[in-house]
Amino acid sequence: MNVTSATDTTGKSSSSTSSTSATSSNSVDYNTFLQLLVAEMKNQDPTNPMDTSQYMSQFAQLSTVEQAMQTNSKLDALLSSQSLSQANGLIGKTVSFTDSTGASFSGEVVSVAINSDGSIATLQDGTKVAVGPGLTISQS
Repeated sequence: MNVTSATDTTGKSSSSTSSTSATSSNSVDYNTFLQLLVAEMKNQDPTNPMDTSQYMSQFAQLSTVEQAMQTNSKLDALLSSQSLSQANGLIGKTVSFTDSTGASFSGEVVSVAINSDGSIATLQDGTKVAVGPGLTISQS
């Protein structure tokens, strides 16, 4: 089995190694990193060992990436919570808007759905309105 360093700059790698790393590059965690590190240490050339500072640099980079991913997931949860709070505040309010044809609509919001594209308010008459620019909200 040919194991190359993660920091090897010679550009030599087998096609099976590159295809495996391409599919699993998004799911590397600490356990995978440690398994790769141990395998690399077992298979390195004893007459030319890898510098330990490179190991620490790789570990620090992995730690930074994982912390950024945790921060992003917490921000996503916070944004979702904020969207739900805003949606709750719209229910029972009167909204008015003008569509692309120039027709004006107005009605009371009875429900709000939140999806990946944003918030969609449903009025009493069943009209669905995207919550965003051009929407006027007032008390009922």
